[in-house]
Amino acid sequence: MSVRELVVLGTSSAVPTRHRNHNGYLLRWDGEGFLFDPGEGTQRQMLHAGVSAHDITWICVTHFHGDHCLGVPGVVQRIARDKVTHEVRAAYPASGETYWGRLRNASAFADTDVIAPRPVSGEVTRWPAGPVTLTARPLSHPVQSYGYRVDEPGGRRMLPGELARRGVRGRMIGELQRHGSLTLPDGTTVTLDECSAPKPGQSAAFVMDTRMCDGAFALADGVDLLVIESTFLSDESALAAQYGHLTAAQAGRIAAACGVRRLVLTHFSERYTTADEPRFVDEVRTSYAGDVVTARDLMRVPVPKRADYQAQRAAK
Repeated sequence: MSVRELVVLGTSSAVPTRHRNHNGYLLRWDGEGFLFDPGEGTQRQMLHAGVSAHDITWICVTHFHGDHCLGVPGVVQRIARDKVTHEVRAAYPASGETYWGRLRNASAFADTDVIAPRPVSGEVTRWPAGPVTLTARPLSHPVQSYGYRVDEPGGRRMLPGELARRGVRGRMIGELQRHGSLTLPDGTTVTLDECSAPKPGQSAAFVMDTRMCDGAFALADGVDLLVIESTFLSDESALAAQYGHLTAAQAGRIAAACGVRRLVLTHFSERYTTADEPRFVDEVRTSYAGDVVTARDLMRVPVPKRADYQAQRAAK
């Protein structure tokens, strides 16, 4: 069964709070599981969320500040302890190889050989990841940081009315899909373009600690689901710029400029409580009119369905 959802494991920034764990996000996508930025306590949060080490096929680290990677040792050792047999690829900035090595082997344990490192460097890195492509692009932070994007390839949607009008039915439909054209018994040629419409693939992006930069916009461009840091409100914009973070207003501007369908705000400074969440949404609303979610620990956020996309297209 197709499952496309974000499982939120933690939503705090530099330090955890009573109500927010360090970062941790599992994007489940048709059998693939992308674990982004496992911070301290991620293993236990996975238990609370009802997901397991067997659900992880990728570990994606944006950078090596502690709130984004101190959960790596526990996750790696849980993968080994639970005897995960499939390959788990680990993407992380190549400049942090030393940190990755320390986290990967932080203590003595019965190691596993299923974890395959995929260090990231350069402007654009892409990997095949089951039914999707995983892309990494650099962001702007005091240490080297990368954001990630998942893209499903586009396809075509068959149009029943056009098929019926041209007399294409039963096994003929499959032949038309396979070959792109079909010759009917009366000699008429029917093409796939005449009986179908483009169906865009779905996409999601993960943009963590960064200032406003080209990489953030490239990752977010046209995605169905954008998970993005909004560490501060605008009255702390100078602090955000100094430490390489976004405000909620800036996250909203990125989402609006990129045509994002669902925006998930996270990575909140410990100075804010859940009572401040409406202020984050208010800042986003100055530029972005789409769906906004202020993430909370253990929340599940579905990727918007294609039916929603078609309805939006029809309404325009």
